[in-house]
Amino acid sequence: MAPTRCLARKAGGIGRRLRPAATRPLSTSAVLRATASPDSEASSTDSAKKLKPLTQDQRDYLSSALRVNQAGELAATLIYSAQTPLIIRKHPHLRPLMGHMYDQEAVHFSIFNNLIHRHRVRPTALYPLWSVLASGLGWSTALMGREAAMACTEAVETEIGNHYNEQIRSILEMIAEWEAQGYDASGEIKQLVETLRRIRDEELEHLDHAVENDAKKAESHWLLTTAIRAGCRGAIWVSEKA
Repeated sequence: MAPTRCLARKAGGIGRRLRPAATRPLSTSAVLRATASPDSEASSTDSAKKLKPLTQDQRDYLSSALRVNQAGELAATLIYSAQTPLIIRKHPHLRPLMGHMYDQEAVHFSIFNNLIHRHRVRPTALYPLWSVLASGLGWSTALMGREAAMACTEAVETEIGNHYNEQIRSILEMIAEWEAQGYDASGEIKQLVETLRRIRDEELEHLDHAVENDAKKAESHWLLTTAIRAGCRGAIWVSEKA
């Protein structure tokens, strides 16, 4: 488990802090345009592989992935921002943990916010709605108590972990198909996969923290987590389309 870190300022102001991305963003339009055309990939040896340009379907898929990821990470920061003041008022020992999880989500949001701007991807049209719903979910579960707030994290991170796994598998399938055709994947595409893997691992770390802090002891745990997970799946599907 990654060690937790104390909040740098009061929990009431946590939602106003967004740290810059911890990793270097992908270069301009590299993901959505994939690569330069084969004609521009001059090679000094016969063994050098050419890079495979993306199809329109692949460009659309990656645009959708960046759009929904940005919306999801925004929602995560708002959930923790709404939960934190209520939770640490009664459980001050959770201040470092809540701060740690928020800080990681803020970095994730910054990464995807940077990417959709650099690659001119349209954010979801439902951005304002997701903001209101995420804040409401965070506030209401925190009001129900520590266990319910942790159950919320458990449910959300379970769905988000599955979502990132699906994206990683899809991109790896693209790469495998290109390699079977004698092409190579660009370094930008490979970097995207590594970024998704790192973010997924941090989301699953939050899931572990939630379970360790009595998420499963929440009243009506099954009903609560099932409803939240269903809401997350619906939000992901709608954000991919809208």
